[in-house]
Amino acid sequence: MDAKNAEDAKNAEAGRNAVDAKNAVAGKDAEDELRHRLLAGLPAEAVLTDPEVTASYATDMASFCPAGTPAAVVLPRTAEQVQHVLRTATALRVPVVPQGARTGLSGGANATDGAIVLSLLKMDRILEIDPVDRIAVVEPGVVNAVLSRAVAEQGLYYPPDPSSWEQCTIGGNIGTASGGLCCVKYGVTAEYVLGLDVVLADGRLLRTGRRTAKGVAGYDLTRLFVGSEGSLGVVVQAVLALRPAPPRQLALAAEFPSAAAACAAVCAVMAAGHTPSLLELMDRTTVRAVNRLGRMGLPESTEALLLAAFDTPQAEADLAAVGALCAAAGATAVVPAEDEAESELLLQARRMSLTALEALRPATMIDDVCVPRSRLAEMLDGTAAVAARHRLTIGVCAHAGDGNTHPVVCFDPADADETARARASFDEIMALGLELGGTITGEHGVGVLKKDWLARELGPVGLEMHRAVKQAFDPLGLLNPGKLF
Repeated sequence: MDAKNAEDAKNAEAGRNAVDAKNAVAGKDAEDELRHRLLAGLPAEAVLTDPEVTASYATDMASFCPAGTPAAVVLPRTAEQVQHVLRTATALRVPVVPQGARTGLSGGANATDGAIVLSLLKMDRILEIDPVDRIAVVEPGVVNAVLSRAVAEQGLYYPPDPSSWEQCTIGGNIGTASGGLCCVKYGVTAEYVLGLDVVLADGRLLRTGRRTAKGVAGYDLTRLFVGSEGSLGVVVQAVLALRPAPPRQLALAAEFPSAAAACAAVCAVMAAGHTPSLLELMDRTTVRAVNRLGRMGLPESTEALLLAAFDTPQAEADLAAVGALCAAAGATAVVPAEDEAESELLLQARRMSLTALEALRPATMIDDVCVPRSRLAEMLDGTAAVAARHRLTIGVCAHAGDGNTHPVVCFDPADADETARARASFDEIMALGLELGGTITGEHGVGVLKKDWLARELGPVGLEMHRAVKQAFDPLGLLNPGKLF
């Protein structure tokens, strides 16, 4: 390099350094301004900016989902404080990522660079339980299991029960329209949200829905927010429908020589008009994983284990009828639980499924494909073929009663080849679900993980309408950017 070129290179480097220094100063000034404005309406302990602390709020539980570095984490305790945060964000054009307990499995709560992470965990009050109107009024940070136990004390029942119910929050459940083990009889979260208080992107408070059992005034904005993953507004209060507490639940376990036989039993149960409170399936890989983790004593020789339960006054008779249908479909053993405690043990084994599969390898990708019940066998057989083709361990647990499968791809992220095969298998499983007339997510949401697949499922017109709704509620695109689409 001649002297002139060397001098030019030196000057260019000096220029870049000067720009970087200027940007660093500007960035620091912007962060200071953000903190100053947040503290004008929030107590000091509610605003976290230490990078080591804020980094712990950057992700949910999903694999393969990028996350940024938040500028601040705020933990409001009131709707007014949430409004202040959103007004500040709008004024400074800072993105906001709403979060619950971060038990999500799609990256929907992952931070973006420079964002305010709005954690709603401190808004955890049960404001009202009304046994006459059969409603509960709660803040978004209330843990699902806490609410369930509180209403049970008054002889009431809140049905949605995701597997993470001991940790996940009602706000997170609303954000992803989550389901759970009881969906086959009682439905999903969307069916229990009667009304919402929502802080919009500009800080205004919107009230949707009602407290009444019926109501059709105007568009159903409540349902619009359920499943919107924090992209349209921030839920700060919810009116939830309750049911009377059901009778005790009794369960049975049926062993099958193939997943196809177990799925045939599921179809027979539903076609016969039965309404079990639970109808769950675990494949052989899942059964063995649960035994390994929890020493549950489940039958490892089975290719598929079907769990059925009833919470009716005639539960024993209902179970006997379902047991007969299972036997007719090819079950090699049908074992009814002797009492409520044994039934709960079976449910505990099912709830342990995801954790048990996660323990098989250093990392997992948890799919959430829902198909028509009539195509369930094709979904499970197709998933097994994907596992064999990619030489991977893929366990499947499923809410068989509503066709919602959770194939869990187990892999080692330190192995580049295995990681690539895991990613490819995940996509093939989602493609299979769509081919069978299903959907890419039954209850976990889209987040970052499935945004490309959402576009395929919705089609261009559907995607255009989604974007128009987003524009109407969040014209600056500040709420949970980069998620969904």
